[in-house]
Amino acid sequence: MEKIPLTRAGFDKIDAELKHLKSVERPAIIEAIAEARALGDLSENAEYHSAKEKQSFIEGRIKELEGVMGLADVIDVAKMSGTVKFGATVELVDEDTDEEKTYQIVGEYEADLENGKLNIKSPLARGLIGKDEGDSVEVRTPGGLRSYEILSITYK
Repeated sequence: MEKIPLTRAGFDKIDAELKHLKSVERPAIIEAIAEARALGDLSENAEYHSAKEKQSFIEGRIKELEGVMGLADVIDVAKMSGTVKFGATVELVDEDTDEEKTYQIVGEYEADLENGKLNIKSPLARGLIGKDEGDSVEVRTPGGLRSYEILSITYK
């Protein structure tokens, strides 16, 4: 199977979610199912069916996170430098609007655009890979063709 690249922070976040699901959410849902069973007839027991549905979601998420952690390739970003690659924090300026943006290029399991974490498989990240400070990049996005200039590249 293919390794999943993660930053240390991304790995730690997934690990924390997994521990929370196993130590807090799983026991709570088991207790909720037991309480719902005690109410009697399960065929018309909405609390029971809701709890079982939530249990299914939690168990699925636990399996998914365990799989990600098993295939994780944790990359120490602080030891990297040079052109844009996985883990780089890139400061860009949109050449059309002069709007500045900063993104860190991360794996798909830690991507969070609202917090500046850009999925390495996204069109913008793919366009940035291998580029250097001062380079202009044209990227075909769902919103059309965009041009960006790379202002800085840092690894932290």
